[in-house]
Amino acid sequence: MTSTVIAPSLYDRDFSLWVEDVAARLKARDFELLDIENLIEEIESLGRTERHELKNRLDVLLSHILKRVYVPIQNDRNGWERTIREQRKQIKRRLADSPSLKNYLPEIFDEILEDVIAELREDYPQVQFPDTWQFSRDVDAILSEAFWENI
Repeated sequence: MTSTVIAPSLYDRDFSLWVEDVAARLKARDFELLDIENLIEEIESLGRTERHELKNRLDVLLSHILKRVYVPIQNDRNGWERTIREQRKQIKRRLADSPSLKNYLPEIFDEILEDVIAELREDYPQVQFPDTWQFSRDVDAILSEAFWENI
């Protein structure tokens, strides 16, 4: 009985070298020797990574907006506002690079908000957080308005 030993592919042995090799082949228009399966997997992964990053940033943003609005701790407000500004800046940068992601924010908003409210209720049991978002859901408003000034 003979067994065939399959050598690991470049993708499995050295990812960085694989990326360089794929880039060189694409530049040279050498499509016949491209590692198509792994290339497809990596491109799909890029899209998932962008959406995951946006979810994480929205989670932090909503959490800090709600803390800033509802938690009556004066000395934490400046830190929450700095975090709000940073998350907004990073989300705006992502949307500038990938404008189609702006349509993704409303899709994930309720899921993220539900998780955020649950966590905040655990962290601040003495605070009455609303069950729903009390402010504009417009993406531009979420990325710019000081909702705490209207209360």
